[in-house]
Amino acid sequence: MRTRVDDLGIAEMAARSGFSEPTLRYYEKIGLLGPVPRDVDSGHRRYDEATAARIEALACLRSAGVGVADLRRYLDLLARGDAESAAAQRDLFSAQAARVEAEIARLRVRAEYLHRKTDLWDARVRGDADAERRAVAAVTEVLTRF
Repeated sequence: MRTRVDDLGIAEMAARSGFSEPTLRYYEKIGLLGPVPRDVDSGHRRYDEATAARIEALACLRSAGVGVADLRRYLDLLARGDAESAAAQRDLFSAQAARVEAEIARLRVRAEYLHRKTDLWDARVRGDADAERRAVAAVTEVLTRF
């Protein structure tokens, strides 16, 4: 097993980051990764420590729903490193956190809908008309929150 990150080929970097190989190639092409070192003999990509760290940061952000444009903005602001860019980074992350929280709220409503539908079908399986009426009312109420 390799112990040095700069020994990672694209398949290994994909497995480590969760990005597909085409995504890694695309991110390199559009400049999110900077120049990726190549093996001198084969020309294959070899990911060094700095590039691997950058990819892992991008993977974390991407999995939190950060889009490519905001990934680019994050990297641009990071490179600037001044107080103004720190404030912009704060705003970027705050806005994304708000989007994630809103999505969590939507998912909670969807999960509740699924639970109420489970109750409905369970009542039907048991032949419990009263429980079925209550479940229908509960499903209807949840639907008002979509």
